[in-house]
Amino acid sequence: MTRNHPIDRRTFVSGAFATGALVAAGAVACGCAANPGDVPASTAAPDLDAMRKGATAATAEANQAVYALLDFSDEREREFASRGLIAAPESLEIVDEDGKLVWNQKAYAFLDDADGLPAEAPDTANPSLWRNAQLNHLYGLFEVMDGIYQVRGYDMTNITFVRGETGWIVFDPLMSVECSQAAFALVTENLGERPVTGIVMSHPHVDHYGGIKGIVSEQDVAERAIPLIVPQGFAEHAVAENVYAGNAMGRRASYQYGVMLEPGAQGSLSIGIGLGQSKGNTSYIAPNDVIAATGETRVVDGVRMEFQMTPGTEAPAEMNTWFPDLNALWVAENCTGTLHNLYTLRGAEVRDGNAWANYLMETKARYGAEAQVTFQAHNWPHWGTDLVNEYLQNTAAMYKFITDQTLMYLNLGYTQNEIANMIELPAALEKNWYTRQYYGTVAHNAKAVYQKYMGWYDANPVNLHPLAPVDTAKKFVEYFGDTDAVLARATRDFDDGHYQWVAQVTNILVFADPTNQQARLLCADALEQLAYTAESGPWRNAYLTGAKELRDGVDADPKYRATGSQDVQKAMTPDMMLDYLGILVDANAAQDTNLIVNLAFTDEDPYLLTMRAGVVLYERNAQSPDADATLTMPRLGMFAILNRDEEAQRAIVVEGDPGVIAKLTEHLVSYDFFFNIVEP
Repeated sequence: MTRNHPIDRRTFVSGAFATGALVAAGAVACGCAANPGDVPASTAAPDLDAMRKGATAATAEANQAVYALLDFSDEREREFASRGLIAAPESLEIVDEDGKLVWNQKAYAFLDDADGLPAEAPDTANPSLWRNAQLNHLYGLFEVMDGIYQVRGYDMTNITFVRGETGWIVFDPLMSVECSQAAFALVTENLGERPVTGIVMSHPHVDHYGGIKGIVSEQDVAERAIPLIVPQGFAEHAVAENVYAGNAMGRRASYQYGVMLEPGAQGSLSIGIGLGQSKGNTSYIAPNDVIAATGETRVVDGVRMEFQMTPGTEAPAEMNTWFPDLNALWVAENCTGTLHNLYTLRGAEVRDGNAWANYLMETKARYGAEAQVTFQAHNWPHWGTDLVNEYLQNTAAMYKFITDQTLMYLNLGYTQNEIANMIELPAALEKNWYTRQYYGTVAHNAKAVYQKYMGWYDANPVNLHPLAPVDTAKKFVEYFGDTDAVLARATRDFDDGHYQWVAQVTNILVFADPTNQQARLLCADALEQLAYTAESGPWRNAYLTGAKELRDGVDADPKYRATGSQDVQKAMTPDMMLDYLGILVDANAAQDTNLIVNLAFTDEDPYLLTMRAGVVLYERNAQSPDADATLTMPRLGMFAILNRDEEAQRAIVVEGDPGVIAKLTEHLVSYDFFFNIVEP
């Protein structure tokens, strides 16, 4: 029985791109390979080099088609992005105490022409993404309204200052300590010296709390009783994201945010919610005031705030904030002037598009009639009650459309890759500048919906347990036969503009034999052309980073990483630390290790730790008389064990087996941050 579909499935033209074909979806779609019966004139491997290339004719044509799709004469978003500027340095470079460059707006000067006006988009950039990059290049201190100010363009995130009776209530203090320090200095210089009297962190992504120690210290918070207000679940999810899967997320984030790329017409541009990731020192201070329900209010330094809980939207724990005395609405990262991610490329829990849409409609119902401005953690505010309501509703419609239509397609029997190549936005949603696909895309968000409801399996039993990528690639090469012939055919497909297919087939050759230089270089060239047409900044960065590593190898220079503190690990509860111990243990290597350990914490409830066949299990408020050992220590003694800090471990009192700590840590793994991605 065939699968029926009410809409014709998308087909692709051979050769160059059809006008507008998938350009709106954030990247160029590539046609199928040439007819298998067509034999190239030569089967010799192509002669390629590792140099960056310009745009091909097909790429330039695809980018020109964007001008016909969108109204580039509509400058409302540019006006909003520049409105209320109070002050900005002529150029902006932020360095840490060792001189490491952690944030750089100066590098984006190429976005302006010689007269300081917006430069025309080159053929190597999607004009829509180029325009978004120009708007994110507008940095400095801005007035949202009397009493509310933002420093934008000083990090991936905005930092917001709300004037209280005596000081500032700060929203989302950026990712890096150095960036928040610089932003606070700009505020102080132009608006006067005032202390921080409260901090609201809208959700537990590091770019919204990592810079907190640039504006306050733990001593400040304790001595001045500064409220650190967060949504319920903040601490738990900050740990889960930044510790449990932190190494892999961090490496993948280097692709998403383009941290190893140079900004430029052939390099990184905007990521849709800012210009990229800062590379300074991150920090963490445990919150002390938790919002549990919509409608809860706080008065901080004379400022009234009402909170709306929005869990499962952009983060597992998130909240909006309403200022009833100012008719101002903080929408956190739920509305950001772009289509956001239901699945983020760095990896994270899949978000609930249906809940996201419904929460925004609740926001509209609760506050829309009175709201005169919305402002948020990324990009710029939107003013005017009518526009605020349109903005909320159209953003909600995007997530609802993607969710509903994906569910419709999957119930017709289509798989996630099929759906991603079929789903198309209605024209009324497609042409809104503030819902364009600068960050998330309809294609990969549709896959997220599929994953949320159906998981990874497409029901085809062939895909139940496929071979590992390297084994698959080697078998493909066996079947290909003549690798030079495959490369010759792929080169012809490249000339015809079939970049996605060329990237796929040459990457198979790379996984089969990473030393195949011609396959690496042709794959890099194909990824580069895909980058040039991508409207999504993260897609562009991922393509270009993959191309760079295929050409040059992985560059493990620490300058490409943010400098993570141990603040989050130190803030973990005993449960979290024991969970992390289980993640660090190579259970196969430790399968002969069986231990029972009483953990007698001096500042927490006691725990019983069991290691059974290398698997870490634990019980709270339990101890065993038959334990191999009892460890008496404060909670941070577990931190010393996790980090194999032998000096700090000396403070742990061990009763019983004196070698128990060594046995617990014998098979802990160490993570290599710069692991391979586009090669085995």
